[in-house]
Amino acid sequence: MGRFAEVASRDPGSRRAASGESDWLTLGQAAKFLGVAQSTIRKWSDLGRVPAFYTPGGHRRYKRGDLQAFLDRSGPGKPARGPLVLLVDDDAQVREVVRVNLEMEGYAVREAANAEDGLAALEDEAPDLILLDVMMPQVDGWEMLRRVQERHGVGSIPVVMFSGQLEAGEEAVQRGAQGFVGKPFDLRALIEQTKQIVPA
Repeated sequence: MGRFAEVASRDPGSRRAASGESDWLTLGQAAKFLGVAQSTIRKWSDLGRVPAFYTPGGHRRYKRGDLQAFLDRSGPGKPARGPLVLLVDDDAQVREVVRVNLEMEGYAVREAANAEDGLAALEDEAPDLILLDVMMPQVDGWEMLRRVQERHGVGSIPVVMFSGQLEAGEEAVQRGAQGFVGKPFDLRALIEQTKQIVPA
């Protein structure tokens, strides 16, 4: 269970402000409250997922009530309402951010930290879409794409590749992927591509 899921699964009463505690949290306090990295909350704020307020000095502040509402909307135990997305990336922080945002759009997400785990997950349950990082140790995204196509046929399971090397976009299409998103992520672009290929 990830840190976000672990925090969200606790008794909500345990996160209520104790008597005398401020209702406003700094970025660091908000990150601890949600159990995620500060950079993750910044991205959620920039996307409008978590409301942020700014001090005259430009520092972010978060209301406890807004954070609790976010946990109530996005925590575990919510029914999987939409298509299954297999997310394969060796960066745990990237997986966390993408997973939470897709879940908020109604998708069920299964994570894999490398290509071998991704292929094993694929055999366990075929997803409706694969989001696949190109640059991974040992077995890279290109090789995983080839194996997916070999086992299931080209295009039978849509694949969106992502990489920090933008020139990989043309190669991804040539190799039979249905989409490509550059890194660092434009989360809106990734979500829109996901919706176009597999509507929730």
